[in-house]
Amino acid sequence: MPRLYAILAAVFVVLLLAVTWFMTRGGQSDDQFAQCRASQIAGGAGAIGGPFELVNADGQTVTDADVITEPALIYFGYTFCPDVCPFDMARNADAVDVLESRGQMVTPVFISIDPERDTPEVVGDYAENLHERLIGLTGSPEQVKAASKAYKTYYKAQDKSDEFYLVDHSTFSYLVLPEHGFVEFFRREIEPEKMADQIGCFLDAA
Repeated sequence: MPRLYAILAAVFVVLLLAVTWFMTRGGQSDDQFAQCRASQIAGGAGAIGGPFELVNADGQTVTDADVITEPALIYFGYTFCPDVCPFDMARNADAVDVLESRGQMVTPVFISIDPERDTPEVVGDYAENLHERLIGLTGSPEQVKAASKAYKTYYKAQDKSDEFYLVDHSTFSYLVLPEHGFVEFFRREIEPEKMADQIGCFLDAA
């Protein structure tokens, strides 16, 4: 019996060591941003984002590579939006300013999902009034749809026979890093300081 107890004790120690190794080493994620994430993304971060081709305020066709030259905070909305978009964009601008005060630069980006009304000039004026570094983008309906699809956003215009029609749309903001692509999304209830803290974590880990 003493020998049996000794064997069982040895097996227990081996199992304990294996579990400890797995928890401290083997269970580590390959995700370098794991400690920064506050959301679960179905399919992983790689399932969201990707190339796009849109039109800037100068009427020039630009790609994601032209726009995302530094960390970017992307929002899909429209300039005629009466309440949600202005609130979300103001919050994003505040977070960008907080980050800049900490020495971290992030470019705010606004992509219109209402290309019929949001001409390059309109999104340019909208961007200029919101933040000096905000990039406003629009495009053809096909270009806008492709960009929206890449970021898994939703939008649907209401009755366009009314010139003051509204557009139903999702309200996430997307953090995109030039060398990593999309890394995180933010819900509209997050406050600017907390958003800046989370973004700062990603920038430090990049």
